[in-house]
Amino acid sequence: MAISVRLSSLSLSAFLASAIFRSVTILTLVALVQACAVTRLGENLSYGVLDNDDIELVGEGLPTYLLMIDGMIANWPESESFLQSGASLYSAYAGIYITDPERAQRMTGKAMGYALRAACANDDDWCDVRTMPIEEFDDLLAGAGKGDVPAMYVLGSTWVGYIQQNSSDWGAVGELGRVDALMQRVVELDEDYEFGQAHMYLGALNSILPASLGGNPDLAKSHFDQAVSLSGGRNLLAKTLCAERYARMVFDQSLHDQLLREVLEADPNEHGLTLQNRYAQREAQALLDGSAEYFE
Repeated sequence: MAISVRLSSLSLSAFLASAIFRSVTILTLVALVQACAVTRLGENLSYGVLDNDDIELVGEGLPTYLLMIDGMIANWPESESFLQSGASLYSAYAGIYITDPERAQRMTGKAMGYALRAACANDDDWCDVRTMPIEEFDDLLAGAGKGDVPAMYVLGSTWVGYIQQNSSDWGAVGELGRVDALMQRVVELDEDYEFGQAHMYLGALNSILPASLGGNPDLAKSHFDQAVSLSGGRNLLAKTLCAERYARMVFDQSLHDQLLREVLEADPNEHGLTLQNRYAQREAQALLDGSAEYFE
């Protein structure tokens, strides 16, 4: 049984802002169904989900995938594809649907374990990626090639989800710099990967904090803009996040409202992006409804 892994998201979350975490983890939800495409039938099913406009309906079916992928990993413990699928499934489900902190920590811990094993299965030089000295980590990234991008992307997005759920553990939080470097290398190797969403992830990371506390709003906007451009303007979530994470940070109501209106006026139906775009529109409406109060 073969599984094709095409991961478009990131559980792009932020330990200091639960709102950005919820927004970014929808990308992993969009991605995970691609990771579970089994031969031709599974691939058709995956796009049936990606092009579905009912987020809750999709969520109701995810527990079945969790049990399925656990069974596959038990039988094929060294399968990179199965491990990547498990990492994305557990990270997405924990980030979007689980409200019990302890349960979410268990799930993201399991996801992180799967992601690390997947990276190791891809290349045994990555087996100690979490603990190796930073100099070795930098050398490892420098030696990565385009073929490593899927494994790197899964690891990075899962890692951030883990950090968010363990934000009281400063050891986990201290790993965020490695995640940023990891996703920057993904962009260097293949910035078009899955609609350029590594740029959106980097935009979120650089807009967690204001400039006075170490954030980089201008760089964040550049990444958001690039994510929109690489998708041909069809990635509506990049615009929603730019409004939420950049325009609000720099207190630009005009840009904020303009971006959100563009999202709401756009046709969300796009092969492979419909589910994500519907989520972006739902979030955009909520942000626009609160615009006057936020900027008063």
